[in-house]
Amino acid sequence: MSFSVNTNTGALVALQYLSSTQSQLNATQSHINSGLKVASARDDGSIYAIAQNQRGAVAGYAAVQDSLSRASSAVDVALSAGQSISDLLIQLKTKALAAADQSLDTASRQAMNQDFVALRDQIGTIVKNASFNGFNLVDGSTTQITALSSSDGTRRITTAAQNMKLSGSIVTLASTSSISTQSKASTLVATIQTSLTNVNAALAKLSSGVKKFSIQAGFAQKLSDTLTAGIGQLVDANMANESAMLQSLQVKQQLGVQALSIANQAPSTILSLFR
Repeated sequence: MSFSVNTNTGALVALQYLSSTQSQLNATQSHINSGLKVASARDDGSIYAIAQNQRGAVAGYAAVQDSLSRASSAVDVALSAGQSISDLLIQLKTKALAAADQSLDTASRQAMNQDFVALRDQIGTIVKNASFNGFNLVDGSTTQITALSSSDGTRRITTAAQNMKLSGSIVTLASTSSISTQSKASTLVATIQTSLTNVNAALAKLSSGVKKFSIQAGFAQKLSDTLTAGIGQLVDANMANESAMLQSLQVKQQLGVQALSIANQAPSTILSLFR
């Protein structure tokens, strides 16, 4: 056994073990502080890359849900407008039927016609105001509304617009229609009924469209939740394990410090050789 005051092999070994323990302790404390076992590429490059890709997909699905929500809201506004128009058409049909009665006097017919015109014009007002986020699906300004359906933006779903303007293909009632005479009223009964049938069919199409958006939004949310859970399994720290590891490393650190202290005392024995 050799002794040297220049080289203390025992202290070097003890210091290596202590440094290793300190490094593990720092890593464990980082896991506990952040709640992540892979907080950066330095911790595990491959796992970090996978997690980042999945985080990108989750962010994409958040944009998809926003897009679907906007589209659903636009269709909901169109549905509300269509329902109001359908109710107005029922009232207009009632007015036209009443005005078709030959026994109705002129004054009553004129009063009824004023109500009819007011209800007719209200359809135009509803159509103009049925707008959400710049989209109006019932005034003929657009043919459809489109929303994102995939996180990479390559796939979309659409819902067709339904033009419910007066004198159109759905609401065939003309914007100048009136029931000022018995013959006009009689003719308009069938026209209004056709418009009512068309509007109700258009409402069914809009309802199917909003269901597509709703179903896709639910699916996107499930995908996002699944991806988020997968990311957690990859990078989240197991706090129970980290707690046990922390206590173990703290004890190991204390023992390492004591071992280094003992090793540092070894050269002092050389002094006894010179007494």
